[in-house]
Amino acid sequence: MQDGKDTIYSQPQQITEFCFDHSVAEVFPDMIQRSVPGYSTIIDTIGQICARYAQPQTNIYDLGCSLGAVSLAASKYIQRENCQILAIDNSQAMVQRCKLHVQSYKSATPINVICDDIQNIDLKNACCVVMNFTLQFIPPEQRLDIIQKIYSGLNSGGVLVLSEKLSHDTELGNDLLIDLHHEFKRRNGYSELEISQKRSALEDVMRTETFEQHKERLKQVGFSDVVRWFTCFNFASMVAIKGK
Repeated sequence: MQDGKDTIYSQPQQITEFCFDHSVAEVFPDMIQRSVPGYSTIIDTIGQICARYAQPQTNIYDLGCSLGAVSLAASKYIQRENCQILAIDNSQAMVQRCKLHVQSYKSATPINVICDDIQNIDLKNACCVVMNFTLQFIPPEQRLDIIQKIYSGLNSGGVLVLSEKLSHDTELGNDLLIDLHHEFKRRNGYSELEISQKRSALEDVMRTETFEQHKERLKQVGFSDVVRWFTCFNFASMVAIKGK
């Protein structure tokens, strides 16, 4: 299955809020690779982390799965009996294409793709939950409840892998990271118009927080440790560990 090149914001247009519709689903692999530094490393390592914490007869949840990259990476590495992956996204366009990706990939670890809002999902018997650049699209006032729900659904010794675009806690530092990220996008072929229009589209949809805010929330619900294992510019991924 072929995915196209991201040209969504290449022409001047009336900017509306960014959403994961069919136009985004069709170019998502190109968009994410050219927009998120270290994305391939993040995906592959999350797969390894899932394999490390996978247990027999348990569930792995990929919340906000988009086209299933995390689920496919995890299924490649997991070697536990009767462990299943539940890939969940509320975008019908993403789920349709995710199912095609999953169907074309043979794995011993089954992947069940579900179209639903993650707030409707009853998490249970989870050894690992992944939110790979998902929480940042959820309204800030709803984030604590979701993290609490994930913690409650995790088995003892389980983990939440959380990847997020971060804000820095000073204006000068934040401006530096934004400028470095924009230069990253320029070097990947995005024009000034594309960078500007995409930023405007995301402005009211993606609400970023600092690492300290994320860590405080994770600790508040009960996670015993928060390990930031990846950082590049204003992008990071962390593992929150539920004590045994």
